[in-house]
Amino acid sequence: MTITAPQGFRASGITAGLKASGKSDIALVVNDGPSAVAAAVFTTNRCKANPVLWSEQVMAGHKASAVVLNSGGANCYTGPEGFQNTHASAEKVAELLAIGAIDVVVCSTGLIGEQLDRDKLLTGIAQAANELSDAGGPAAAEAIMTTDTRSKQVLRESAGWCIGGMAKGAGMLAPALATMLVVITTDAQVDAVTADRALRQATRVTFDRLDSDGCMSTNDTVLLMCSGASGVTPEEGEFTALLTEACHDLAQQLLGDAEGAEHDITIDVVNAASEDDAVEVGKAIARSNLFKCAVFGKDPNWGRILASAGTTRAAFDPGALDVAFNGVWVCRDGEPGEPRDKVDLSERAVNITVDLKAGTESATIWTNDLTHAYVHENSAYST
Repeated sequence: MTITAPQGFRASGITAGLKASGKSDIALVVNDGPSAVAAAVFTTNRCKANPVLWSEQVMAGHKASAVVLNSGGANCYTGPEGFQNTHASAEKVAELLAIGAIDVVVCSTGLIGEQLDRDKLLTGIAQAANELSDAGGPAAAEAIMTTDTRSKQVLRESAGWCIGGMAKGAGMLAPALATMLVVITTDAQVDAVTADRALRQATRVTFDRLDSDGCMSTNDTVLLMCSGASGVTPEEGEFTALLTEACHDLAQQLLGDAEGAEHDITIDVVNAASEDDAVEVGKAIARSNLFKCAVFGKDPNWGRILASAGTTRAAFDPGALDVAFNGVWVCRDGEPGEPRDKVDLSERAVNITVDLKAGTESATIWTNDLTHAYVHENSAYST
């Protein structure tokens, strides 16, 4: 279960001293080929961190031979010096691996507005390059953690080829990626067009539908690197399906580690006029602090769900909606249904079903409850 399970990849994770905690903080993943095809999606936040601005330029060439990631600082809103730190990171990796800097993706995560220590950063990158190995995946996954309580890794295998991945993220998880860093590797032979199309389809129904707290980060990156080392060229549909499985697994691991959460909530919006309508309603519910607090309090308050649905432009008859908590239909046709006391919210998993009765489309959004622990952790994040 590691990013180095696919053939052609090495990785490492080391401690450079960027974190006050003394925990590991630099990861390096290298694609030894023979192919360097890559695809990526980035945050849609207009306020983008320096590594995102750099990596967008790299990905214009649809290839990447390495990615270097640091925790301990987002390198966002750090001015020209911050961008120089990003550029210097890519140049250092390129020098050590004898590749071009334009083939090095850079990712950062941590507090916004704090300058990274360049000496520690570059020294750490040199150490990371020296410790690269095909067993270095777990160390890399640990080095990108911030408020995460555990590393997130995945492995999916097919006939003669596989997909590995790692992710970080525990808060600021919202559609359009938010604060997550994800690196996915595969030894399948995939061309650039297929890789890009598959990654965008996979993220559309996984990471983009994960909404922990409605907050969008400045640093989100999901990177797919394809070595082609297996010599196997899967059919595009097969590749996309397995990639989607891997992304879904990582997304659920991110949700399960959401800051302070006590409930993992699945919101299924069914019988919508369009998929976009279903997504819009699901997001509106997921971003309702009133709804999230109700779940934390184990209160099946379906009125908060209908109120959230009513803020959207989705097509439906407000007087015809049905709502269920864990299979108990507490609202039928916009009126009280089964008694609320039949709902058991003591378990961590909670399923909400909203029937719009307006069509045949559906979508699922994942979120979590709003707890005292979440408020405490984020009130003290920078101190």
